Amino acid sequence: MKMIDYEAARTVFENYLNGYDRDNDKVRLKIIHTYGVVEMSTEIAERLGLDREDVSLARIIALLHDIGRFEQLKRYDSFMPDTMDHASFGVHILFREGMIRRFVPEDTWDEVIETAVARHSDFILEGISDERALLHARIIRDADKLDNCRVKLTDDLETFMGADAREIGASAISEKIRKDSFEGRSILSADRVTLMDYWVSYLAYFYDMNFRESLDIVEENDYVRRIIRRIPYTQPDTKKTMEELERRLVRYVHEAKQKN
Repeated sequence: MKMIDYEAARTVFENYLNGYDRDNDKVRLKIIHTYGVVEMSTEIAERLGLDREDVSLARIIALLHDIGRFEQLKRYDSFMPDTMDHASFGVHILFREGMIRRFVPEDTWDEVIETAVARHSDFILEGISDERALLHARIIRDADKLDNCRVKLTDDLETFMGADAREIGASAISEKIRKDSFEGRSILSADRVTLMDYWVSYLAYFYDMNFRESLDIVEENDYVRRIIRRIPYTQPDTKKTMEELERRLVRYVHEAKQKN
């Protein structure tokens, strides 16, 4: 069984990060997030009972999935998708410019790694025919969302939302966002208008979980209630919507586990 040397790849990654401002709050958030996704990818792969090769493959994909983010932050100081498609840029530097060989000397897993990095932030995951590539695309998408639960609970709101909790909770929710979240749909980034639209879109991630094992982690950590209750909702309609969304999402996570 072939193995990827994760520790060697991590050393290369750390050297790569030296080209960016580690003291910048957004850069620091993404570094912590990267290693959080590595942890979540490892846990999902192990809960799925995958062999050592696929666990190591899940780990390296997690390490590299957001590599394009750092250049996006350097150029635009923004996470917004209209500034840069960070997934496509990550694929470009890894596979078009050849940086992948610094992380993984063999080309054995290139197709799987490239597909997973390229597709990790797609609105809908579709059109992947290779079973192994699809498996790892699903793992990285779930792991990314699971660590984003940690981000939404612990990281500074001003850093990733550009506003504090009171300002977020005082804003309204657009009707389309409210409807989509109630009807079990993920939120298209282009549809978000208000601060609360962004907050609701992070909760709608739960509709796009691929594995029962991922939903187990959501339920075990009570992520739905904890994330929703981080914000004090002072706008009356927003408060009412969030109370109902909490009920619907808690029920959805529990019921979806039974189907997966």
